Order: sequence, then structure tokens, then C-alpha cells
Amino acid sequence: MPRSYMFTKEQVLDAAIELTREKGFSAVSARSLGEQLGTTSRPIFSHFENMADVQKGIISAANKLYQSFRAEEIASGKYVPYKASGMAYIRFAKEEKELFKLLFMRDRSGEQIKENPEEMEALIGLIAKQVNIDKEAARFFYLEMWAYTHGIASMIATGFYEWDEPLASRALTDVYEGLKHRYKNGGVRND
Repeated sequence: MPRSYMFTKEQVLDAAIELTREKGFSAVSARSLGEQLGTTSRPIFSHFENMADVQKGIISAANKLYQSFRAEEIASGKYVPYKASGMAYIRFAKEEKELFKLLFMRDRSGEQIKENPEEMEALIGLIAKQVNIDKEAARFFYLEMWAYTHGIASMIATGFYEWDEPLASRALTDVYEGLKHRYKNGGVRND
């Protein structure tokens, strides 16, 4: 007869996500997760090989949540799709501070970073079409715009500055329009 476990894998992962939200990713240990579940660490290892496996699960779940923010913002139709991606990123930083930090503000120097090429290429294609520039110029436009958006989101996630939605929206529009003007009137500069 198969062994019955006190907690499902999903319950353990849900508790790990909640612990990350409350105290940050670095606070997630076997002991703290057991305490979050009201038990020892033993049930955790009934479903996960080790804490690295739990951490991968947390990162994967956080990324799925971020992608749902993005899909929801785009589907709402409130903003054009390219801007909706930026606004979702900022909203995720505001509503899920610790998960945002986990995904976008941790030391990644030892990781092989996997970009989402379909998502990035789709956004670059939108820029090329909207601004009427070639793909190479659109790629630089995208990187500059993303760096600015990440700056806003990082300030929000760390409590450095509180941006409300209208201010963030206006700032993204201003930068987008400024970049659009520059790229239409001279393109990419290397200075």
C-alpha cells in the first residue's frame, strides 16, 4: 500500500511561497518551512529531495505568478500590449515585493540565465512595428525601456519610492515617447 503523507507537495510549496512573501527567500529553510506547516521538516522531504529542490519549486511558482500578472494585464486591454507588459512588471513589484526580488533582484552571477526568447522577440517586434524601426534598433530600444521599467519596479519593491499606477504609467509613456523620438530622428547612438 502506498504511503500516505500528512501534506501534499502543493501544500508544502504553497507554504514555502507564503513564507517567502512574509520573510523573504533567504528565510526559507527546512526548519522554518516545517514551522510554517505546523510540523517538523520531515514532511518536506517526503516530496522534495532537498532544499535546493524546494527553492527551484518556489522560483518556478513565482515565475508562473508573474506570467499570470503579465497575461492578465495584457488581456485587460487597459494598455497597449507593450506597455501592459511594463505595467504588469511594476504591479508585480508592488503587490509581490519578495517574489519580485526573488525573480528579478537576486544575484544571478552563478546561474545560466534563460531568457524567454518568444516573449522578448514578440515585444521587440511590437516596438519595431509601432516605431517603424528595424529589429536591431528595436532591440536597443527594448533594452533601454526595460532598464527604466526595472528601475521603477526595483524602487517600489525595496520601498525606496512609492509609485502609484498613474505616475508609473505616465513615466513609462514619457520615456517611450522620448526614445521613440530619438530613434526616429537618428537611431541608436554609441556615445
